[in-house]
Amino acid sequence: MTGSQCRFGFPSPIFLGIGQMAATIMILYVSKLNKIIHFPDFDKKIPVKLFPLPLLYVGNHISGLSSTSKLSLPMFTVLRKFTIPLTLLLETIILGKHYSLNIIVSVFTIILGAFIAAGSDLAFNLEGYIFVFLNDIFTAANGVYTKQKMDPKELGKYGVLFYNACFMIIPTLIISVSTGDLQQATEFNEWKNVLFIIQFLLSCFLGFLLMYSTVLCSYYNSALTTAVVGAIKNVSIAYIGMLVGGDYIFSVLNFVGLNICMAGGLRYSFLTLSSQLNPKQSVDEESIPLDLKS
Repeated sequence: MTGSQCRFGFPSPIFLGIGQMAATIMILYVSKLNKIIHFPDFDKKIPVKLFPLPLLYVGNHISGLSSTSKLSLPMFTVLRKFTIPLTLLLETIILGKHYSLNIIVSVFTIILGAFIAAGSDLAFNLEGYIFVFLNDIFTAANGVYTKQKMDPKELGKYGVLFYNACFMIIPTLIISVSTGDLQQATEFNEWKNVLFIIQFLLSCFLGFLLMYSTVLCSYYNSALTTAVVGAIKNVSIAYIGMLVGGDYIFSVLNFVGLNICMAGGLRYSFLTLSSQLNPKQSVDEESIPLDLKS
């Protein structure tokens, strides 16, 4: 949840997502005009090159919203961890990657820890399970296909961000209208509040930064590493919540599970970094203006 939603009670998360897409389009287009970055100009091949990312984005968004309302937070957190092994599987199938047994063990250690952490709250809800599993599939597929499309010979990382936002802003607007999200946004009574507008625009910019940093992580590492980093981030937030905030309720199962999760994540990080001790330096072709490439 963003600062503008917390501070002012902004009721329209989909509309905020539209603002983040608009910010992405504007920032990248202006950067391209000023030759700060490079990505392909639009042509009829772009939709084909981008496919199926827009569909995966919509599926990810809808299944994510549906699953969070039907499951408890601990169970949702556990089931979302299955994004990691699904990413590993899809990278093997789609990208032809192969991972060592140690990497695979560390991945399943994270999942085991998540199950233990939520052991006291494993309530069964079939509809919720279906939606969150679909959400896992869409998230994993989106990460893997994003990695594939970021090849400089395809769209590159800036092209993926720009054209995905361009193609998705209209369908997302339609979803916002059909769900009443847009009406709630237009009827919100803080639009004349300068502080709210500043925070809303800042949230849009930070949304762009989050999308860019996620894509950048996948670009220089792998979709699997991005998924694991997300899991470690969530565990780190739980650790911080133990010390500040006051809303963490201690239980032995939860504490042991969090530590197992973190151990699996740290083990994965160690194995990944060890394999990159002598990385090959590569030039970031997309940051080089066209007139300097020749």
